[in-house]
Amino acid sequence: MRNTFELVIAAQTDLGECPLWSVDEQVLYFVDIKQSRIHRLDPATNRLSALFLPEEVGCIGLVKGGGFVAGLRSGIWLLSAKGELIRKLADNPEDQSISRFNDGMVDPMGRFVAGTVDETRERGIASLYRYDARGLEKLAGGLLTSNGVAFSPDGKRLYHSDTLRYTLYTYDYDVTTGAASNQQVFARFGSDTDKGRPDGGAVDAEGCYWTALFEGGRVQRYAPDGTLLAEYPVPAKCPTMVSFGGPDLKTLYCTSARIGRSTEELTEYPLSGGIFALQTDVPGLPKPLFNPEI
Repeated sequence: MRNTFELVIAAQTDLGECPLWSVDEQVLYFVDIKQSRIHRLDPATNRLSALFLPEEVGCIGLVKGGGFVAGLRSGIWLLSAKGELIRKLADNPEDQSISRFNDGMVDPMGRFVAGTVDETRERGIASLYRYDARGLEKLAGGLLTSNGVAFSPDGKRLYHSDTLRYTLYTYDYDVTTGAASNQQVFARFGSDTDKGRPDGGAVDAEGCYWTALFEGGRVQRYAPDGTLLAEYPVPAKCPTMVSFGGPDLKTLYCTSARIGRSTEELTEYPLSGGIFALQTDVPGLPKPLFNPEI
C-alpha cells in the first residue's frame, strides 16, 4: 500500500466533489460544483469527458435503470445519463439565493441523503435531508456546511459532518425507515496551527471512516470507535472528498479544489483541482443505486 496519494488526472476543477465509482461501467464520475459539470473519467484510457448542467451540482448518485439523482441549487433532480434534467423530485426548501445542495449519497435502501450549504457561512440555515417516495424529510438542521455523508457496512450508522464547525458526527440510522437519531460527536478537528476540517468521506469494508481534510492537505482513516488509525498526504491543500473505486474497490479516489485559493498556495500545490488516488489494502463497498420508488 502506498502512503501518499498520487495524481490520476489534472482535471483543474474549481471545486471538485462527489467522486462516484460505477461498478457497471468501471468509470469514475465526479462533479465540479462551480463549473456546473458532471465529469466522467475512464481509468483504462484516461479519457475525461463532461456533462454540462444549467446550475451548480453538489452531489450525485447512480440511479437504478440508468441516469443520476443529483442535488442542485434548486433541489433534487432526476437526470438522464447525458445529464439532461428529467424531473425535479424536491425543491430546495431554503433560501436558494444563499443555499444550494452540497454533499450527498444514496443510502443502503436506495434513498438519497443530501445536505445543503449556508453560503453566508454564519447563519446556520443549512440542513441534512433524506429524499424518498414520501418526499423530503429533514434529518438535521442548524448547519453551516453539510458534508461527509457515509454509511457503515450494515447501514445502521450514518456519518455526517458540519465542515465549518470542524465536527464529524454519527447517528443511529434505521435502514427500514430512513430515520436518523442519537446524534453523537465522532471527531473534532481544527487548531491554531492546523485548519484542516472534515469534508467528504467514505467507509471501507472494515467499517472504518475516511475523511478528506479541506485546508488540511491530507486524508485520515478512523476506526469505528473514533480512533485515528492513519493519515495520508494529498498533493493539494484542499482535498474535498474520497470514494472507493477500481475493479477490486481498493483504489481510494480523492477530489480537490483550487477556486479561491491564493497564488502562493497554488504555487506550492500546483496540482490543486486534480483527481488523486491511493491504493489501499482494505476495499470499499459498492455504492447503492437510487430507487425512485422506495
